[in-house]
Amino acid sequence: MVQMAMGMMGMFIIHPRAGELRRIDRDYAILLHNWALHPGTSRPDPSVMTDFDLWTFNSRVFPAIEPLVARSGERVRIRVGNLSMWNHPIHMHGVQFEVTGGDGGRWPQAQWRREVTELVGVGQVRDLEFTAVPGDWAFHCHMAHHTMGPMGHGIPNTLGVDQRGMEQRIRRILPGYMAMGEAGMADHQDHVDAGHMPGPANTLPMMAGKGPFGNIGMGGMFTIIKVRDDLAPGDYRDPGWYAHPAGELARKVSDDPAFGEPVHRAISRPAASREDIPRAHRPHRH
Repeated sequence: MVQMAMGMMGMFIIHPRAGELRRIDRDYAILLHNWALHPGTSRPDPSVMTDFDLWTFNSRVFPAIEPLVARSGERVRIRVGNLSMWNHPIHMHGVQFEVTGGDGGRWPQAQWRREVTELVGVGQVRDLEFTAVPGDWAFHCHMAHHTMGPMGHGIPNTLGVDQRGMEQRIRRILPGYMAMGEAGMADHQDHVDAGHMPGPANTLPMMAGKGPFGNIGMGGMFTIIKVRDDLAPGDYRDPGWYAHPAGELARKVSDDPAFGEPVHRAISRPAASREDIPRAHRPHRH
């Protein structure tokens, strides 16, 4: 039986001497934690346990979190231990995984269950196993604010509002003002990347990290499972972004603003029969 115990920033794993009934090709361990690192400070505040702050995988926030790498067809296990003071629904894209164990080790196979999201409670460990399929698959906490950085979460974001000319007018009153963006909070990282709006020392933008199609729009407890057909066994290097086969990417099909609107057709009604005429309007018989 596998037995585990958690230290402050590490996981102690004992493998069964006789091996396991189902072989694991790649075995990952992730510890969940949160840190109240107030802007401008250099030491976490231990009195803050659940407020909006830095949510981490192995003490790192995305995009500093390394990807989880595997070869197509390999059996992968991710051991997730929760050291934070909050519960975390851990979600995986691309495949259904099996929850196969917890704090006391691997469960009997009859107790395994298939999920795409598993709630890992405070102080718990959960083992997630799956067979790798090729692609880049998001792996993250499903608490929306746990995949963000700490800056500006209470600031309204005027989604969809035409902000042209607004910045210049507000800067007359508040010099240095910069609009968050009109297409989502991920736009904020464009300002940070360009150096237009640097944040205070020792803090992060709400979202960070770029993918092959632009801003990923997530941070904090987020990483990517990268699976490739041609990866060598035991190779854990980042293989870069997945090369999608032709015809498997979403694409814009029309610039017509009416594209996708319901089609309206003229409906011709048949001539009313005698039974369709209301009784009060029928002619009287003499």
